[in-house]
This record gives sequence, C-alpha cells and structure tokens, in this order.
Amino acid sequence: MRTLFTIWGYDLSILEFFAALTSFVGVGIAITGKRATWPWWIMSSLLYGIFFLKVNLIASAALQVVFIAAGIWGWYGWAPTGAVPGKLLPKAKLLWAIALLISWVALAPFLHSIGAAATWSDSFIFLGSFIAQILMVYEKYENWPLWFLVDAVGTVEYFVLGYKFTAVLYLAFTVMAILGWRGWLSKTSQK
Repeated sequence: MRTLFTIWGYDLSILEFFAALTSFVGVGIAITGKRATWPWWIMSSLLYGIFFLKVNLIASAALQVVFIAAGIWGWYGWAPTGAVPGKLLPKAKLLWAIALLISWVALAPFLHSIGAAATWSDSFIFLGSFIAQILMVYEKYENWPLWFLVDAVGTVEYFVLGYKFTAVLYLAFTVMAILGWRGWLSKTSQK
C-alpha cells in the first residue's frame, strides 16, 4: 500500500487514511441520528474492505460487505428526518446476547482454521458489529452500548496488530459510542 506519510514511525497508507476519515464522518453523523450517515458508511466500508483484505483480517473485511448492505437498508429504512430511536424488549436483548455468544464461539475456530491474522477478537468485532448494525438500522438505542464494546475490542486488536491509525480511530469510536448512546437514549426518553 502506498504511504501517505509516516507519523511516529507508522507508515500511514493513503487507503487507511481515507477509510478512517470517511468512517469517522459516518459515525459522527450517526450520533445525531441523521439519515446522511448511510452514504458515508457505504463509502468507508468499501475502502476498509480493501484495506482489511490486504492485511488478512478476513472477518473485518467480510464485515464491510455487511456494512454496505446495511448502509443501503438504513438509507431506505430511516425516514428522511432521521432515526426515531426505540428500546428493545428485555427478551429481545437476551436473545441478541445469546446469539452473539454462540456465534462468536463458533466463528473464532473457523477463522483460525483458515489462517486469519486474528481469531477471537476479529470474530467478536465481526459478530458484534453485525448485530449492532442491525440494531442501528432498526433504530434501537441499544446499538450504542454494543458499539462501545466492539470498538474497545477493535482498539486493542488493531493496536496489537500494528494498525495504529485504525486503532486510534476505534478509540475515538469508543468515545463516540458513549455520545451516541446518551443522545439516542435522551430521544427515546422523550417519546
């Protein structure tokens, strides 16, 4: 990958920079619940899909396909005025948590068997993001606490693997998830 510049000994590629930039803008818009978030998600997912394939993070690359589909679904699913957040029923929360746990335990060994660069953490990032994205498309405020967990794991994974710029982005996402959670919860409480 072509280097845009080197910062603190890290060669930041042009691809990683623009993937991170478009992703940051998309999440920033999502915090506000505006429908304009979805084209940014699609754009960033295309770029990060290529990046993750190049660095052999197979689950993270596959996740970008999910994000692109969710971006299209979200664009048509959300009203032009944006998200109208609601809460999941307790039973639905439990079912989503069980689905995440079972699928996580099932996917990690598969990733190991195909030689992925990361297994348990990338499996959690893939599945947690998948579920959080569905909850976001359905305008459920519980997407944000799940994004918080996924982004915290992503921060550690990408830092350990040496993708420091993406790790910093995920650290910012972790903070942004708290802001999104608070903002969407206040909109839910106003109903």
